[in-house]
Amino acid sequence: MELRQLKYFIKTAETLNFSEAAKALFITQSTLSQQIRQLESELDIPLFQRNSHSVALTEAGEELLPHAQKTLRSAETCFDRIRDLRSLLTGTLNIGVTFTFSPILTETLLTFMKKYPEVKLNIFYKTMEELMEMLGKREVDFVLAFKPTRRYEEIESHILFDNHLSAIVSSRHPLANRHSVSLSELEQYNLALPSKGLQARNTFDTILSKTDHTFKVKIELNEVNILLKLIRESNLVTILSEATIHNEEGVHAVPLNVPEYEMEGCIHTLRNAYRKHSALEFIRMLSESNAIRERIRNWM
Repeated sequence: MELRQLKYFIKTAETLNFSEAAKALFITQSTLSQQIRQLESELDIPLFQRNSHSVALTEAGEELLPHAQKTLRSAETCFDRIRDLRSLLTGTLNIGVTFTFSPILTETLLTFMKKYPEVKLNIFYKTMEELMEMLGKREVDFVLAFKPTRRYEEIESHILFDNHLSAIVSSRHPLANRHSVSLSELEQYNLALPSKGLQARNTFDTILSKTDHTFKVKIELNEVNILLKLIRESNLVTILSEATIHNEEGVHAVPLNVPEYEMEGCIHTLRNAYRKHSALEFIRMLSESNAIRERIRNWM
């Protein structure tokens, strides 16, 4: 049994499609089929049920899958350790970021790139659900996002700062000088909301599910930069975390008067996985950045 065969088996089990799995693995379908057959021959039991229309895991395949995934993760951790020891702070660092964390991340990105020019950075901006899936598949080294409302068994969340869910308004808006705003008061204004699936929207929807408030939603967007531009140039109100507007001019955050729904900014890592030196250094820099210190001061 080879690690390569386990990798092929896992991808095929995930897709349940030999053609898609082969494309994802950058091999031919015939090569994939041959390797799966060799694995089945060595185990002396079929792992997939195949017909002209579909592919499904057998009982043996279902049993093998979690063990194969664990074995492959252990092997990758071993490789990561050796590569890290040899290269120290070189190589590639893959970071997953929700859209809200973008302004907080910029300072650390610039500092890290200047200090460690040999490290290539890959930054992925996606929704929380997409990033957690990528982290589980080891496609990113860590994720910067607020604490999720659901529990992920294989993922650890380390709190960086606490943060308010806020009404974001233009600096000229009547609410701009308020210290907080209630949901009842928000009913007076037209809203431009982040799309469903973005974390601030998910939190806001959870709050609303326990009330009978009705809001005038004029537009929904999944692009935060455009959303903030709309807010600057109109009397619309949006709902985002306070951290979203770090270093943004022309807008103001007014905390919602719903204190039980504070949002905790976190670094999410894969439980029991090896952490690259570059990842640990980046996280250290981020924790000590002015952006994070400002969030902590504002909370205190």
